[in-house]
Amino acid sequence: MEHRRSRRGPWWNRSPRPADDALDRHPARDDTPLRAVLEDAAMGRWEGPRDLVAATGRDWDRRIFRLQVLARTGARLRFADTWARAEPASADALAMLAHVRAVRSMLAGRGEGRELMEQAWGTCLAAADANPADPSPWVVMLALLRVHAPDRSVLQNVWAEVVARDPYNREGHHEVLTYLFERHHGSGGEMFHWAQDRAETAPRGLPIAVLPLVALAESHRHRLETDASGYGLTIHPWLDCPAIDRVLAGWWRFRSPRPHAQFMDDANYLAHALSFAGRHAEAYEVFEAIGPYAADLPWAYCGDPRQLFLRHRDWALRAITPRRPRPG
Repeated sequence: MEHRRSRRGPWWNRSPRPADDALDRHPARDDTPLRAVLEDAAMGRWEGPRDLVAATGRDWDRRIFRLQVLARTGARLRFADTWARAEPASADALAMLAHVRAVRSMLAGRGEGRELMEQAWGTCLAAADANPADPSPWVVMLALLRVHAPDRSVLQNVWAEVVARDPYNREGHHEVLTYLFERHHGSGGEMFHWAQDRAETAPRGLPIAVLPLVALAESHRHRLETDASGYGLTIHPWLDCPAIDRVLAGWWRFRSPRPHAQFMDDANYLAHALSFAGRHAEAYEVFEAIGPYAADLPWAYCGDPRQLFLRHRDWALRAITPRRPRPG
């Protein structure tokens, strides 16, 4: 991989060098408009979310990300409910309320959240009717099925609705893959098969290529949980891992110059895989693109996520820094 170093060097090695706690854990990541609107939402104001969602338009990837982040903030607040009452015919208000109600049902859990799930499902259908082109209500339904009603035939029907609207929707793909995790409703073999099939058939340059790394990390987490005595970090799946090169060729080297909404999450999976494969020099460029936006996953599957991210980021910088010759 070519290391495209700027003249100023990477952000973490510029003067003055940021402290370790300079990592930015804000849920909006690098989405500056979303950060500002989250402050409005936290105070119960719905006009900011309304204007932001409207401005996002038909960028379905960014729309879903913003709705998800707003929903996690709004699950215990009332701004989405107030907005929907103020503008009951608004497709954006219904989509926002569908996301919020889905989060509430998931927080309640299976059983207690069943009534909330049915409420969320109905809101999803209303949002889909209000804006038939929007895939976001159907993506929410995928999450609801995983948590509350794992019916395979319904899953297939809902997935078909997502694909019909946005064939390579990043979040929809991740919802189906998560459904197929062994801890949910699938198996290791099924999870890997689906991830590899989708990655291999997606056009080059799309983050769908990262799905096999997500499956690999989940497999590692599951094996640690179920067989901790016979399996550990000394034997892990990233050594001699062909999936890494397929992600580099299928996404990283041909990715859009405009990062997609969940770029930081996908880049963290790639940086993690390269790091644990011992390919620190290649990981440098990925860390530089991530900047301060470290994600918990998949680092948390291998230890303390913050410490691991910082350690491997430092090793990546060392790997591409020429060593000074020792004085004679």
